Amino acid sequence: MIARMAEGSGKTALVTGASSGIGKAFAELLARKGYALVLTARRGDRLDALAGELTLKYGVTAHTIVADLGERDASARIATELARRGLQIDFLVNNAGYGVSGTYLAVAWTDHERFVQVMVNAVLDLTYRVLPGMLERGWGRIVNVASVAGMVPSPAGHTLYGASKAFVIRFSEALNAENLPRGVHVTALCPGFTWSEFHDVLGTRDKMNRLPGFLWLEAADVVDEGYQAVMNGESVVVNGRIYRLLVWLNGALPRRVARWVSGMAGRRYRKT
Repeated sequence: MIARMAEGSGKTALVTGASSGIGKAFAELLARKGYALVLTARRGDRLDALAGELTLKYGVTAHTIVADLGERDASARIATELARRGLQIDFLVNNAGYGVSGTYLAVAWTDHERFVQVMVNAVLDLTYRVLPGMLERGWGRIVNVASVAGMVPSPAGHTLYGASKAFVIRFSEALNAENLPRGVHVTALCPGFTWSEFHDVLGTRDKMNRLPGFLWLEAADVVDEGYQAVMNGESVVVNGRIYRLLVWLNGALPRRVARWVSGMAGRRYRKT
């Protein structure tokens, strides 16, 4: 009996923000499917531990590159390191991200600038660097982790988060349309509230724990759905039936009512 080759055999995936949450879940899924991995995040100890765990469990090669995508030259340094190691990226997961609490003027401009660098500029930069190789080889997959927040009105105190995710969604739609005929699929992955360290870092965990359980998604389920979507060439996927319903309602309601509902919900979980 001939052994079946793993789906990702001979291909390499790069995952940003791989040390926890959705990024870590993506690394696990891709390793299980046989992709070699390049894991990048700011925390080298976590990256090394995860790389060792996935190599032991799935027998895949797992590289680590410590990088802070808030630094303007981070994408260039990642690309340089990939070239030095002779690595070509076939599957890119732009996952790194975080939130900033407070109204627009309550947050220092340098913090906003860093936020946009991570959430928007780094996504564009890394994609721009790996896309040519994918097109040359006639095969590539790019998952940009966005959010349902990019599809509904943004409440007070979340000035840039929803805006950045809306940008990523529209970017992914256009990029998928441009490159799908040439074998490169691009998907914006749009989960709602997902169990991760996101709200611990943001300082809103106590508030978030008051939300009903049916609003929470498991990271493993999110990435499974995202993987299938990008393999099928879908430009946007919303995770979870409850969030698909909420997005539909947002489109069906008058904009004024949708903004009111979003504002009421936002007051429950923003820090300031």
